[in-house]
Amino acid sequence: MKNDGVTISSILVVDDELSMREFLEILLTKEGYSVSCADSGEEACNILDRELFDLVITDIRMDNIDGIGVLRKAKEVNSETPVIIISAFATAETAVEAMKDGAYDYIPKPFEVGEFKKIVRDALHKKTVSRDEEKDHLKKGYYFGCLIGESPQMKKIYDLIRRVANTKTNILISGGSGTGKELVARAIHEQSQRKDKSFVVINCAGIPETLIESELFGYKKGAFTGASTNKAGLFEAADGGTVFFDEIGELTPAIQVKLLRVIQERAFTRIGETEERKVDVRFVSATNKNLEEEVMAGSFREDLFFRLNVIEIPIPPLKERKGDLPLLAQHFLEKYSKELGKDIKKVSAYAMDILSQYPFPGNVRELENIIERSVALETSNIVLPQSLALSNLKKVRISEDRRRTDLGPDGIKLDKVMAEIEREYIIKAMEMAGGSRQRMAELLGITMRSLRYRLDKLGLEAFSDESP
Repeated sequence: MKNDGVTISSILVVDDELSMREFLEILLTKEGYSVSCADSGEEACNILDRELFDLVITDIRMDNIDGIGVLRKAKEVNSETPVIIISAFATAETAVEAMKDGAYDYIPKPFEVGEFKKIVRDALHKKTVSRDEEKDHLKKGYYFGCLIGESPQMKKIYDLIRRVANTKTNILISGGSGTGKELVARAIHEQSQRKDKSFVVINCAGIPETLIESELFGYKKGAFTGASTNKAGLFEAADGGTVFFDEIGELTPAIQVKLLRVIQERAFTRIGETEERKVDVRFVSATNKNLEEEVMAGSFREDLFFRLNVIEIPIPPLKERKGDLPLLAQHFLEKYSKELGKDIKKVSAYAMDILSQYPFPGNVRELENIIERSVALETSNIVLPQSLALSNLKKVRISEDRRRTDLGPDGIKLDKVMAEIEREYIIKAMEMAGGSRQRMAELLGITMRSLRYRLDKLGLEAFSDESP
């Protein structure tokens, strides 16, 4: 549809509940879309026979022809039309059926308006932009070497990497386990003039103390029992390139002393030799410890710390850059879909909402593991909540902000906070009870009358006792 030469996307909204139709019509019209409405599946199918739409949004539970029927009709008319399914309670069976029939996404009611508008924009965008073009666009804007993210924290890191890459300055990368410290080190190497030389990783926690000296410096034939040939160490292997000390805080005091001289002089001696060897290497180190505290405790040398920590690059935990979560999740989804031979397109909005509430103590590495498991378990072409394997990680939880009892200087809006908590528990009970009101009341320890009142107040629906 065009208006004054400008193309306006057309959307068909299908819902047998008047208030929801009116809400969606007003919301989408304000966003600049052309909106048509149908109050039943039959009416929607008749409209689809007469008109073409850029997007269809339909409720799942309707009499006679339900949302799945509308979905199939829309795909029959035009297989490229994206269809978004909405439901008062998301069940695994209906979600899987909808995704297998080609639904773009499956969104539970009540939904967050901002997230809903984003899903609509994305669905309309994907209709006109090819998948490969979109991936190229994302990589140009959000990828920095092997790092992924568009958050202010990551952009600051990208800028710092560019500024230090071609210096000889020693770099210390700090951050929790799984934040991607080695990826930052690799990005520094790849952005530097040393990129065509070796990038040597030294796992300070993984090499036994009895072997680490020979691994780092190498040895002369006959230097000790078992030294049957001359062997070059890791420093020699890295000549002209970059040495990355992973978890350098794990080095013993004895090795710290010897390492200090190498860093100061860029020289070392093989075990069993007297001849000093010079190397041209860049030193980048990483730690998940607070090395300043380790220095104060006497477990890490102060002089070595100052040599290593000329420039520090702190990596934020994933919970502090949740804006990067969709990009990271999509990256891992594409990676493991390819590796496991599956055709999974995206993470559903409901699954992403659950991920966004999780604190990720294991950071990006934990997210990668979760997505890999999800891809392995998923049977549809979209990752659904039940495939997240988060049961042992408190899949549905009250956020930390809501658990706090600190009112803060400006206080809180108690009614709003209590309403949000109440809604979370009711939605969780709805999932556990499969929508049965009787079972929900039992799980929540309230009367049927009280449950009906709360459902009406929150705009939620559940099966009556007589529902199949």
